[in-house]
Amino acid sequence: MADSASLSRAEVAAIIDHTLLAPDATSAEVTALVEEARALGVYAICVSPSMLPVRAPGLAVATVAGFPSGKHHSLVKGAEARLAVDQGAAEVDMVIDVGAALEGEYNAVLADIVTVREAIADRAVLKVIIESAALPDNAIVEVCRVAERAGADFVKTSTGFHPAGGASAHAVRLMAETVGGRLGIKASGGIRTAAAAAELIAAGATRLGLSKSRAVLEGFPA
Repeated sequence: MADSASLSRAEVAAIIDHTLLAPDATSAEVTALVEEARALGVYAICVSPSMLPVRAPGLAVATVAGFPSGKHHSLVKGAEARLAVDQGAAEVDMVIDVGAALEGEYNAVLADIVTVREAIADRAVLKVIIESAALPDNAIVEVCRVAERAGADFVKTSTGFHPAGGASAHAVRLMAETVGGRLGIKASGGIRTAAAAAELIAAGATRLGLSKSRAVLEGFPA
């Protein structure tokens, strides 16, 4: 199992989406986010779609669709994602209808993801947020399978806004076992320490969504 001493700061930074999705975020805070992201050497920034376009040389720009509830009509999610890509987003993190997953309505989840995939085609990476803390294990597995069938590039644990909680090593491990390396695994939600990040990477996370990137990275050796 990886620990914070066996991973370098640069290795971890290279898989971080440095994130600002607070509802009261300002344009000045987005500018500061970009500056900090460049200083830290992270992979991407992730901001709300209303903040686009964002000038972020050397960084991937990610955004969200149907965030944070997932209770948007699929066509609205698709339109939101397509507009975001038109405005420069290279990655879109969409939220599924968690209630549909809890009810076992996996065809509805499939259709939701397909709608967004078709809206952005191959113009951007699609990550599917499943809210793993709100789902039982069997639903986590089924939703990951559905996401793969729908053409997603990643499955992602959490929005970070759900009361059930954020990422867990158990959920990441289950997701990784299900997609078998064919999709990326993004862990997000409540990751505030190097130890937590290292545990999630060891469980199979290939990307981390962090709002406290500097604090986490300071726990890894330079």
